[in-house]
Amino acid sequence: MSVAATLQDWRDWLQSERRFSTHTLTAYEHDVATFLGFMTSYLGEAPTLEALGGLKPAEFRAWLTELNNRGLARTSTARAFSSVRSFFAYLDKNGLAHNASIASVKTPKLPRSVPKALSERDMADLLEAESDRDRAPWLDLRDTAVLILLYGAGLRIGEALTLTKAQVDDLLASGNDTLAITGKGNKTRLVLLLPQALQALRAYREACPWLAAARPADRVFVGARGGALDPAIVQKRVREIRRSLGLAESVTPHALRHSFATHLLGAGGDLRTIQELLGHASLSTTQRYTDVDAARLADVYRKAHPRAKIGN
Repeated sequence: MSVAATLQDWRDWLQSERRFSTHTLTAYEHDVATFLGFMTSYLGEAPTLEALGGLKPAEFRAWLTELNNRGLARTSTARAFSSVRSFFAYLDKNGLAHNASIASVKTPKLPRSVPKALSERDMADLLEAESDRDRAPWLDLRDTAVLILLYGAGLRIGEALTLTKAQVDDLLASGNDTLAITGKGNKTRLVLLLPQALQALRAYREACPWLAAARPADRVFVGARGGALDPAIVQKRVREIRRSLGLAESVTPHALRHSFATHLLGAGGDLRTIQELLGHASLSTTQRYTDVDAARLADVYRKAHPRAKIGN
């Protein structure tokens, strides 16, 4: 089988099985095409699948060095390496080529002094990241559903993991996009769910082998053996993703909730509304979640406050 045909199959798999967006697919394809172009020059000929399986750590590092010499940011280099690792994982999973060397090459390290809230691009990459582990596909669907609830609805990890089968079944059957969540202080609030969150929940529910026999009061998110999902498993998955994407160590499940609030405020969301969505008792707590630059806030103030217009 040719490398070109394999690339197309890999792309189709990312689109149909991993449900990657067009934007992410294009980025992955570009990264792998750049890698293959470098290897063609480095090896003196276009690499075959057999040649890809025989690449040594030094050859992967030579490519990473080339990216660095081009002036690529370390975040971009880390993402490119993540794309290439995804391609090699696909080759290995399908018996097309096995390369043990790539696992010994470390993702470029990034500075830790970055904002706790992710950028919208980083958030999209995180939600669409695929697992490098060989495991049942429904586990990836489960992780995607949990993470999109943290970011798309601003849930705390404990709130997401205590959802019951009955709650999710009723939600998906009703056609509604709101969910009653009981949070800190036993306070109940309504959260809005994006269409993507509903799709992710439905895909997970249909694929999970344990839910058909589960009782209505059982937790909807379960581990590989059918027990209630431990928060540590979600935390571990986020660590894996942030390392594969070269993101900062401050990227945790709670950072997704932080990003939810920050992105809403950055898009012009009202603080009081965000307060309600997050389930905060006081506005001052919500303000600690909002990491919007002072210039934007000043601009909103000048445009909105009646006294600011006097003398203009």
